[in-house]
Amino acid sequence: MTDFLLLLPVLIVGVGAILLMLLAAFDNVEKEVAAYGGMAVFLLGFIAQLAVVTAGDISIFANIFNSMMVANTFTQVAGLIITACGFFTCMSSHSYFRQNHFFQLEYYALTAFAACGMMLLTMAQELITAFVALEIMSLAIYVLVGMQRNNVRATEAVLKYLVLGAFAGGFYTMGSAMMYGGANSTHFGNIGEVIAAGGFFDQPLLVVGSLLILVALLFKVAAFPFHAWVVDVYDGAALPVTGFMATALKVAVFALFANFLTLDSGLQAGWVEYLFYIAIFTMFAGNLIAISQNTLKRMLAASGIVHSGYLLVALVAFTSRDFTGSVLLYYLAAYAVATLGMFCALSYLSGEGEKRQKFEDFKGLAKVRPYSAAAITVFLLSMAGLPPTVGFMGKLYIIINAIHAEQTMLAALAIVSSVVSMWYYLRLVITMYFYEAQDDFVTESSPFAPLCTFVLVVCVFAFSLLPLGV
Repeated sequence: MTDFLLLLPVLIVGVGAILLMLLAAFDNVEKEVAAYGGMAVFLLGFIAQLAVVTAGDISIFANIFNSMMVANTFTQVAGLIITACGFFTCMSSHSYFRQNHFFQLEYYALTAFAACGMMLLTMAQELITAFVALEIMSLAIYVLVGMQRNNVRATEAVLKYLVLGAFAGGFYTMGSAMMYGGANSTHFGNIGEVIAAGGFFDQPLLVVGSLLILVALLFKVAAFPFHAWVVDVYDGAALPVTGFMATALKVAVFALFANFLTLDSGLQAGWVEYLFYIAIFTMFAGNLIAISQNTLKRMLAASGIVHSGYLLVALVAFTSRDFTGSVLLYYLAAYAVATLGMFCALSYLSGEGEKRQKFEDFKGLAKVRPYSAAAITVFLLSMAGLPPTVGFMGKLYIIINAIHAEQTMLAALAIVSSVVSMWYYLRLVITMYFYEAQDDFVTESSPFAPLCTFVLVVCVFAFSLLPLGV
């Protein structure tokens, strides 16, 4: 019964996805009904995840499925973030599809399937389980990215993402095979025991296998040098899909990333120096790309690369022995709140066919829609890391954690990167407030996207008050 309760949030989202898929088979079902169904699935999943409380790590179905999944505070908080991202995505999608008419009923089912894979990914404690969860998530996201079939940018985006994602999946599969060859097991705990007993660098199969798996995970989080796909893919996807990818997907993959690195202190120590340089290059490469962009989606995609760099700083700074994931999850929640808020606002402000895409398209927004401009400003300031937002607290915790781990240089470079990023964040603020309006910004929208924008603005300030020990 305990195992069933621990899996209940995943089961709710998974069964909900199946029901939404069956609902999509009926032609007379209206898109509003599907949207309400999607919101209900994620809301129930969130409530169930919130209700599940465990003491310490619990292996799910330890005697039946060989402890392939684990539930603890880390996985539960990650599940909360993912279900919340799904709920707000469904809300913003309801408004977005009032103006953009390429909607298909399968949309909300695919969103739920992707979230189900993400939740399983956070709980995976075994390489094959993680691969299955990764593919459930990825296949649903591929279809969501290319759902607008008549759009050339969407077609290009899904082609790039599918081909490169298949390569990443191949790297992960080959890495898992080598890890199994070196440890005679795919279970994280058993692999950790083998590394502890024989040493990490003394076992070539484990070294090469872990390298290939890290390459696959670095691709999924758009870290340097596997970041080239992200700008075009985010640009081609619909705004709610882009927001969902940028937040929930990143939470799931970084959760797996952290669980994999904590297999053994030897494995984490073996790759920490390389992750140090990858984090630096990821932060500054993302900044350089973001500065040169003229459209908001491409700028936000490039800024997501930068935030992946900050999250890699958190991975470099922790140690396997005292890992709780609190700093990592706090920053993921902070990033999700601000990024989802931006995409919720853009989902109703961009207009039909996302006609408002460039910075200059939002000139004078503050004079026509002051509340929307104020909300966007709050989200941008949070992403830039300015007080008193949750983004500031998230970066502060990461920097303090890096200093405690004697990674002072990395902490200093993270601060420099954050200062550089203010250029492209404040650029939109200046455009909204210091120019005359050239558009009436009239939109045909439901109240859901403005409502979740307001809720996320409140969360930006409310979450910054949460205490966190580092």
